Amino acid sequence: MPVQRADARRNYARLLAVAVEEVAAHGADASLEQIARIADVGSATVRRHFPTRHALLEAVFRERVGGLCDHARDLTGRPDSRAALLEWLGAVTASAATIRGLATALTRDLTADPGAVHEHCATAQLTEAGDPLVRRAAADGALAPGVTVTDVLTLITGIALATEHHPHPAAEATRLLGLTLAGISPGP
Repeated sequence: MPVQRADARRNYARLLAVAVEEVAAHGADASLEQIARIADVGSATVRRHFPTRHALLEAVFRERVGGLCDHARDLTGRPDSRAALLEWLGAVTASAATIRGLATALTRDLTADPGAVHEHCATAQLTEAGDPLVRRAAADGALAPGVTVTDVLTLITGIALATEHHPHPAAEATRLLGLTLAGISPGP
């Protein structure tokens, strides 16, 4: 991969900072043209760094999704597989409910044509990271038969979308996750 010029690196950093703010304010449908205007660059510069909206959203959410993936890996060795899975699902739910645009991006990833989903998209990363937790919990009998990581990510995405405009989205999402989990993972 070629080394970027200093001005290209500055443009990328400025665009990403503006995109983070715009997505936080307007969700996943934030205007790319508005992002370019605020960053004081042309539309072509935005497209050069982020050829698609998906690429822009992936960059905006990369750090948070990476943290959720690291958290899943940290929990994989815990002795109580159900508790480990529930802790991770709670963290994903809280993030999806409070990071404006993340749930919409996850929805688009889940419904995209399989050929359009890139290996580094948020859903693919969360699926890969959460799958060992789900499989282990299922093997231990802590999940209803047939529940997959895709199922739980779809439920979390739905909860996050349903609570996005709630006065306390994280609290309401956590409450709804609890109701959902009672159905897919009956307690001991």
